[in-house]
Amino acid sequence: MADSERHQHYVCTLDEARAIADGHERFRVSICGCRKSKSGCARSRADVCLQLREKTAATGPETRDVDRAFVEGIFAEAREKRLVPRPFRDARGETEGICFCCDDCCAYFTEIGNERCDKGKLIESTNLAICMNCGNCEDACRFGARVLDGELKIDRDRCYGCGLCVDACPEHCIKMVNRE
Repeated sequence: MADSERHQHYVCTLDEARAIADGHERFRVSICGCRKSKSGCARSRADVCLQLREKTAATGPETRDVDRAFVEGIFAEAREKRLVPRPFRDARGETEGICFCCDDCCAYFTEIGNERCDKGKLIESTNLAICMNCGNCEDACRFGARVLDGELKIDRDRCYGCGLCVDACPEHCIKMVNRE
């Protein structure tokens, strides 16, 4: 993808987000702008905007230094609450932080079309032969790529590569594979 086509945010799995964070020693966190503008969030706490540099696009008056244990708490909540990791990058394309977004308050999901985001490098791969059509993955998917209508239908063009469906599947029939 050409730099001119690249958007500020992109989607990745929690494991990919953790690998990004693991490459850093200092962390800052700020209040999520979406959660603040909507006076809170029904899905998660507000201080989930992880910054990997001292100054980022998300730096604000409520930004503070945090330790690795705090960062681990964000990742634990992201897994439990099914938050989508959306790293953000600077004009050079270097990742400077990670937003953890949800379908309750985050503008990306509640105001589709107003904010652009790049798909991740991974995409779902589902073994439909062992899928029990339970619907857990449909509930977890924030992008509408999975629809249960008697049996599971997957629109891979809508898969952004967050991997939430993998964690939601009790049959372990979904895995993430390279998009290319």
